[in-house]
Amino acid sequence: MSYSLPEFLAHAIALEREAAERYLELADMMESYRNDEVSQLFRDMVRYSNLHHDSIVERAKGIALPTLRSWQYRWRQPPEVGGDEAFDPGLNAYDALRYARENEVRARDYYAQAGAQSTDPEVKRLAAEFAAEEAEHVQALDDWLARTPRPSATWSHDPDRSATA
Repeated sequence: MSYSLPEFLAHAIALEREAAERYLELADMMESYRNDEVSQLFRDMVRYSNLHHDSIVERAKGIALPTLRSWQYRWRQPPEVGGDEAFDPGLNAYDALRYARENEVRARDYYAQAGAQSTDPEVKRLAAEFAAEEAEHVQALDDWLARTPRPSATWSHDPDRSATA
């Protein structure tokens, strides 16, 4: 199903707003557990999401955007929100970066798919641009991952974590 330009922009604004809200929630939670390193990583992601959100809002000026209800979005959950697995107080920096990277990959893929499915040339252009921006975020996270010590037992495979899950 093809997006109109107003519908695409409404989805993009919601995607970035939801991403910023989730990353802020995670940053605050990590801070409350004194996991300051991971909190700061999530605060950086809030900043990136807010910058992207604001640039999309600026592009949408003068365009009447639809007010979409939760059931009208073309996703079950916003692509950049991810699951609840990052709400573990023992989350380490490496796995927090992996979590953020997975979110950015989903956002990149969402924009690429929206552009591929659209018949509107402006939606195609913007979707390609937004997908490229998300690809830059993925690359930045890959760079951070390369500099971040990998834990000996990854968070998702921690036997203590699965015993309590």
